[in-house]
Amino acid sequence: MTDATGFRSVVGEADTALDQRLSDELDAVNSAATVGTPAARELTVRVVDEADELVAGVSGWTWGVAAGIGMTWVREDARGTGLGERLLADFETEARARGCTHVFVTSFTFQAPGFYEKQGYREIFRWQGVPTADADDVHLRKEL
Repeated sequence: MTDATGFRSVVGEADTALDQRLSDELDAVNSAATVGTPAARELTVRVVDEADELVAGVSGWTWGVAAGIGMTWVREDARGTGLGERLLADFETEARARGCTHVFVTSFTFQAPGFYEKQGYREIFRWQGVPTADADDVHLRKEL
């Protein structure tokens, strides 16, 4: 249905083309607002086994003085071996090399906020009852 503006909303599922368009549009706005700041860049670290199978990985970004972690995962049989610490150390080293002074990450209480705290991250915000009534979304930050 079209409203008084002449525009209409289209609601749907995942749309890769839309995601790319939104990212491109926001990048243009961000770039104009932060002239002289290095552009946002993806940053990933992976650990593979002898068969070149993924054992652990972290993905995120750097932009100006900030770095963000979007996802961290360690295969179940490799948990407790120090790979998580290695991933974060490698991520942080590259973030520093790119000029970052801090890293942000979020972790649900059923995931690993304690792991991040052991690595020097400190809780800066907690959204209670998200994504379920018995869980919280914990936001953490580490100074590099």
